[in-house]
Amino acid sequence: MKKTKLIIIYAFALCIAIACKNNEKDTKQSLKSKDVPCCSSVSRVSAIVSNKSLATNIELAKDYEGMIRISGGIFDMGGDLPSGFEGMPKTALPQGDELPKHKVKISDFWMDEHEVTNAQFKKFVDATGYITVAEQPINWEELKKQVPDGTPKPAAEDLLPGSLVFHYADKNATKDNIENWWSFVKGANWRHPKGPGSSIKGLDNYPVVHVSWFDAVAYAKWAGKRLPTEAEYEYAMRGKSANKMYPWGNKKINTGVFYANFLQGDFPYRNTKEDGFEYLAPIKSFPPNGYGLYDIAGNVWEWTNDWYSAKYYYELDQTGKITINPKGPSEGFEVYNNFVKNKSIRGGSFLCHDNWCSGYRNARRMRNTPDTSMEHLGFRCVRDAIK
Repeated sequence: MKKTKLIIIYAFALCIAIACKNNEKDTKQSLKSKDVPCCSSVSRVSAIVSNKSLATNIELAKDYEGMIRISGGIFDMGGDLPSGFEGMPKTALPQGDELPKHKVKISDFWMDEHEVTNAQFKKFVDATGYITVAEQPINWEELKKQVPDGTPKPAAEDLLPGSLVFHYADKNATKDNIENWWSFVKGANWRHPKGPGSSIKGLDNYPVVHVSWFDAVAYAKWAGKRLPTEAEYEYAMRGKSANKMYPWGNKKINTGVFYANFLQGDFPYRNTKEDGFEYLAPIKSFPPNGYGLYDIAGNVWEWTNDWYSAKYYYELDQTGKITINPKGPSEGFEVYNNFVKNKSIRGGSFLCHDNWCSGYRNARRMRNTPDTSMEHLGFRCVRDAIK
């Protein structure tokens, strides 16, 4: 039972955790983490409601309330290292996949001023009958393609619907073994974020979580929107400021002034909640950035439309030209494990910490397989600006 449970946990696309350490060559993986690829996912794609069966809500497609128009321009995309940051932990500084910085031109677009909320997602589900990935059984035929040959099929009870839920690690447990602080919880989904017995009652204005990329794309289609490209997200996150470390500038996060919801304390063992929140925060709990966008850093990681490629920035830089409205590579590429293809996610979450994953940095890139769902993973949408 423990073995099959481990397969499910590690096969559920925990790239967020592992990738934070991948750029440190001296990182030691536990034997358990070698049992299955760290960027695999529990696949339920074959059961997902096809986007073709979802109609766009015409009225919503005309509605721009709650969206911010962002004027396009040219910016330097990629990792920043301002003076005074050199002595910070490696995980708090630019990673290999954030370099080289390169010129990108973005056209005008509209962006949701905050993450899609539980109330907004419920309207979508009520109108369409949509069933999220986390609410569907795990497809073993798909899953076995993403684990080593000969991996035994998990028991039927271990293929029941569920999602990844965070729990604090024991003080004596290593954080490099993600089983110590993530659990696959049967019955966990957007309606029950901590699993059976939990609910979103009274949490209408909290970001929806446990949504996969497929779920986010489905919602966006219904609302007459789309997911942002990775370049659009970074451009928006920078909030009109060039070459700054964070959306709020170059002020470090340990000043006692909080601009985003992230973990204070000792990750993943305890959260001192100095920012007022232990887990998720309601939308608009922190100041907006220069564009008027809330929670563009922290609270939840957010899906983008792009495939993730560790070499994409290098390829763009090699052209010697300004890249106009990049939409990501045609397929994903992983340096450490190219077995499964991932979608880029941005912005960080309530779990981010300088000693693990500084997702609140403007240039920080992360990824997950498109059928992954987790307790700290949500999204917001964009629209092209009509000229």
